[in-house]
Formats: sequence, structure tokens, C-alpha cells
Amino acid sequence: MSAATPQPVQTAKEACTQCGVYRAAQLKKLGVTTERWDYVVALAGNPNTGKSTVFNALTGLRQHTGNWPGKTVARAEGGFEYVGKRYKLVDLPGTYSLLSTSLDEEVARDFLLFGQPDVTVVVVDATRLERNLNLALQVLEITNRAVICLNLVDEAVRHGLTVDARQLARDLGVAVVATSARFGKGLPELLQAMSEVAAGRVAARVHRLANEPAALRHALQELLPRLQALYPALPNLRWVAMRLLAGDARIVEAVRTGELGQLARPQEALTEPVQP
Repeated sequence: MSAATPQPVQTAKEACTQCGVYRAAQLKKLGVTTERWDYVVALAGNPNTGKSTVFNALTGLRQHTGNWPGKTVARAEGGFEYVGKRYKLVDLPGTYSLLSTSLDEEVARDFLLFGQPDVTVVVVDATRLERNLNLALQVLEITNRAVICLNLVDEAVRHGLTVDARQLARDLGVAVVATSARFGKGLPELLQAMSEVAAGRVAARVHRLANEPAALRHALQELLPRLQALYPALPNLRWVAMRLLAGDARIVEAVRTGELGQLARPQEALTEPVQP
């Protein structure tokens, strides 16, 4: 019997750098200190998915809210530092859709569409995944820079449900991290996924409609250049064009009044400091 090849021995520090405990230790909760940041993270999700729990766990805050500029919709902002980078976390209103049928939906959609966060974390409830994926898919139509936080996996287990996070990630084309935020489980992995997307180290491959119907493709080819000429700085032109073709009354009004051009402004204007 031949002797086994000796394996390199990891030092305690080298072993620890690969574990979740070490990654979590590099999280520094900054509370409401958000005046200087490297990345902006949007936190989206349906109501009652544990979104606020994730927000509080990362920032150290407890329901620190204010209003969006010019809106009566409540919001929360906070900051954290992770592996030497500072993040501003914007907790968007809980919503089931981005189709702008309510003020909450409008605020969430406008921030994702025009604020262009570096990362969007979509918190979904593992016990009600089918219902929650409606919002997740709409977010992925707007941005590739996303991470799915598959929360409440402990509740799913209690109900006899199992969600294959890896298969879901393959199906959606973005990172999916299973968490139980109220117990801190999965948060180190979530932080790592967020940092990788923010820094551009991970390229998402979101699965979208590959072959539009010919009529839709021709309509887009005609509409997109016109929008580009009117609003050269407008991000996500294709999504705006799709909503116009779908007859989205709010987007149509924004084009008619010229408001659409005003919405395409720097994200700092959309995220004025929250007052204590």
C-alpha cells in the first residue's frame, strides 16, 4: 500500500478566512451613517418576507424610517461596512409588483429603474415562493445586478417544504442565497454574494424572452430610437419602451408631461439623508 500524499496543513487563520464566521466578523454596522459609500444596495420584496429583518441585521437599526422626498411613502436607509467597502442600504417599500398601480410600487420602481443601485437584493419567502417570484422576475427585467435572498427557510422546513436554491439560481440566472435572517443564518453568504455583484466579480446571465413576437420586435425597433433621442441619459430604455407598449398609464403620463426626463437624475437626489 503506497503512502498517502501529505496534504498541506492550513493555519488557523487560513481555515477561518473560508468560514462564514470570519466573513460575518468583517461586517461593521454603521446605523444611519450613509454620507460616504462605495456601493448602493436596494432591498426589495413583498410585504412580510423578512425584508426589515435583513435590513436591521446588516445596519444595526430598528425601524429607523423617514419619507421619500416629496412622497408620503415610508422608507428606511442605513449603512454597513464589509471587507473594507462601505454600503448604503435602501429598504424599498414592500410591494407585490413594479407595475405602478400604487404609490408604494411607483417609489420602488422609480428607484430601481432610475436610481440604478449597484446591487438589488430581492427578499423572497421560501414558504410562498411562487407568489414572490412575480416581483423577482420584474426586478430582473430591469437589472442583472441582483441577488435573491431566499428567506424564511426555517419556516419552509417546518411546513415540510424544500427549495433547491442552486436549481433556482440556474433557472433565474442570478445568485440565490438561502437565509433565516432572524437567526442570522445565511447572512455571511448573502454579504459575500452582494459584494461580488457590487464589485462586478460575478456576471449574471438572466434568462429573458429570447425571441419576441415579430410585431413587438418591430415596435421596439421604432420606439427605442425615439426614446433615445428624447432622453439620452435615461437608463433601462428597453424596459420603459415595453411599459409604454403595454399601455402603462403612469409611464405614458411621465412621457407626456416630461417628468420622465426629470426622473433620470443621479441616485443621490433620490436618496436624501433620512432624518433621525
